[in-house]
Amino acid sequence: MLCLETLGAYSDKPGSQKYPPPLSFFLPNAANFIAVVGTLGVRSLAAEVTHRFRESVAFPSIGGVAPGVIPGITWSDHWSFGKFDISAVMITDTALFRYDHYHLPSDTADKIDYERLARVTAGLARVVRGMAT
Repeated sequence: MLCLETLGAYSDKPGSQKYPPPLSFFLPNAANFIAVVGTLGVRSLAAEVTHRFRESVAFPSIGGVAPGVIPGITWSDHWSFGKFDISAVMITDTALFRYDHYHLPSDTADKIDYERLARVTAGLARVVRGMAT
């Protein structure tokens, strides 16, 4: 299962990306990428999706798995699929770790970076098509 969780907020400004510890020590500090995230048991799915995305579109991405105790790793619908032994990853712009308007009334359409979102969407469409064959 590929869970799309908040996509559309991007910034090249250094310091625009935040993380919970210990992730901030080794991940990018500009919010200009998407992340393919999963819990420890879905390493192969996360690697496959990340690899296919990188082959499909020139867009910064990171992919990986981490223990569910790290804040944000299980904060989406992919978590519930894992409870039933269905491999699932979250594909995200990292939501509240970069976007100050997350789940607020100020989260309006004018804040979406449509050009980058279109590139991500096209890349993800190719990922899904590739995995379906």
